[in-house]
Amino acid sequence: MSDIALLFSTFPSRVEAARVAETVLTERLAACVNILGPCHSIYRWQGAVERSDEVPALFKTTSQLAGQLRDRIAALHPYDLPTIEAWPVSAAAAVSDWIAAETG
Repeated sequence: MSDIALLFSTFPSRVEAARVAETVLTERLAACVNILGPCHSIYRWQGAVERSDEVPALFKTTSQLAGQLRDRIAALHPYDLPTIEAWPVSAAAAVSDWIAAETG
């Protein structure tokens, strides 16, 4: 088993999530992006409780590229303050090798 990184972010629409996904895949910063079904988010923003429908996305990359991928997602993201969380994950060697090959 080998370590990879999984980055999580939410987007205002499936179109925006796909736009960012296509860009980071083309730039080889991620090997795969899973765009999930819509979710309903409740959060505090500028002193008020807000609610919105969002589209979550999971970005799969190497641990070495996680910081660069996070910066790129932030630069492409339509939100003023995008939340981009990174988690180290463990995957089978074949998956880790595939991610390394597709991002290298």
